[in-house]
Order: sequence, then C-alpha cells, then structure tokens
Amino acid sequence: MEVGNKTGIFEFILLGLSEDPQLQPLLFGLFLSMYLVTVLGNLLLILVISSDSHLHTPMYFFLCNLSFVDICFSTTIVPQMLVSIHTENKATSYMNCLTQVYFTMVFPIIDSLLLTVMAYDRFVAICHPLRYMVIMNPRLSGLLVFITWFISVITSLLHISLMTHLSFCRDLEIPHFFCELTQVLKLACSDTFLNTTLVYFMTGMLGVFPLWGVLFSYSRIASSIRKMSSLGGKRKAFSTCGSHLSVVSLYYGTGVGVYFTSAMTHSPQKVSVASVMYTVVTPMLNPFIYSLRNKDVKGALGRLLSRATACL
Repeated sequence: MEVGNKTGIFEFILLGLSEDPQLQPLLFGLFLSMYLVTVLGNLLLILVISSDSHLHTPMYFFLCNLSFVDICFSTTIVPQMLVSIHTENKATSYMNCLTQVYFTMVFPIIDSLLLTVMAYDRFVAICHPLRYMVIMNPRLSGLLVFITWFISVITSLLHISLMTHLSFCRDLEIPHFFCELTQVLKLACSDTFLNTTLVYFMTGMLGVFPLWGVLFSYSRIASSIRKMSSLGGKRKAFSTCGSHLSVVSLYYGTGVGVYFTSAMTHSPQKVSVASVMYTVVTPMLNPFIYSLRNKDVKGALGRLLSRATACL
C-alpha cells in the first residue's frame, strides 16, 4: 500500500497471540471461557450489592461501578478477538480500530481513578469513622464517579482527535490481539511527537498520580491502625481493606509487568501475552477477590442464594 492519509486506509491486520493454526481452537475456548466468567462474575457481584440493603454504602457503590467497567473493558476486546479466530479473518477497518483504541483507553483510566477513589473511601472510613457518612454522602460519591468518567472520556477523545490527523504507511500489521494505542502509533508515517508526548503525560497524570494517591491513603490507614488498641478493631480494619489492596496490587502489578516486558524484550508476541493479564485476567479475578476476601459480600451472596432457593 502506498503512503496515504487516513481516508485511504481500509483495514488493519491484527496478528493476534499466535499464528499457529493448531492453537486457534485452544485460544478460542480459553478466551471464551474467561470472558463468560468475567461477565457472569461481575454481573453477579452487581446483583448481590444491588439486592442487599446492607451493602448500599459508598464503598460498594464504587465497587458496582468497577465491576461494570470491567465488563465493558473485556467486551471491548474479547468478542472481536473471538470473531477473528472463528472466521480466520484478522482484518479490522480503520474506524473499528480507532473505536477500539478509544474504549481501551477509557476503561483502564476509569479503573485507575476508581481504585484511587475507593482508597480515599477506606481512608475516611478508618481514619474518620464518626464523620464517614457525612463526608462520603451520596452526592459526593456520585460526583466522584462522574469526575472519573468525565476525565477518562475527555482524555481519550483528545488522543483520538490527534490520531485522526495521522497518515499511515504500508505494512499495516498490528502485532497484538487488539488495536492498542502505542502499536497503532508505530504504524504512522507522519510525525507522532504530539501523540507520544500526550501518551507519556497522561500516563504520568492518570497512572502514576492515582497510584501515589492510593499509597498515601494506605499510609495514613496503616498509621491509624497501628494506633488502635483493640485487636478486633485492627482485624476489622484490615478485613475492609484487604480486598481493595488485592485488586490494587493485581491491577498495578499487571500494568507494571506489561511495561517492563515491553521495555526488556523486542518480541511483540511476548508483550501481547503479558497484556492478557490486565485486559482479560484482572477483570475476571476482581469479583472473586471481593467475594472470597470480603465477609459482607459473602454474607450477602449467601442471603441471595437462600432467597433464590426458597423461591424454587
């Protein structure tokens, strides 16, 4: 294909995780199973929280939003991948690719900001328990969720608006299983300085700073827990934070793992395999972490199952 502007681009080629024909049925079954578990697990968590009045608190309101975002994130990536494997057609149109780039930026940004908001919620609950319901009132909770969505949508739109001015060259093969921003930028034959600068700036603003917010909140939480004289109070504080800390560790751990994998290896396939962790595995594990490590959620799930059994 000759050098041309975006209007001359009809499709990108997503190379996927492997080009081995014998692995395609295995990959299809594996990713279909993980996607179904992700959707059903997160939907069940949303249902449990919505149906139990004991869980109608700011923390679980944020958790419902996190589960919804995880469903959307997986849906943005996995179904298209499954169709590509099933039809053996790796081509995707320019507009489809651009749309996928947009949504694969929106939902991770929301995840990052929501985890920060949830850390702040735990900070208020443990360090200022008597003022918790006053500070974390429904109006502030709704406003915080709105701000996370607003920031992510505006940031992603800014990236996309810059991408629409790029020209692309021949060899439009993306060594990934979805249209990932940096991989698409590598195919551009026009100047991507502004795009790359924005990527680094937003990674720092919406990746590093939220992590600092989480670490700061938990440093204050740890300080408050050490001052508690009651062993039962310490255990309760740790139990309310354990699930969120596990999710934060999984989210940022997989993100850092992908970053170092891309920095230390020149193999796009290894980077793609590492990306499976934060795009597919993490959204799948989150509802199980909150279900298995959280006594309130386990109790609500038990009550929901009891009511369902009684109705049969």
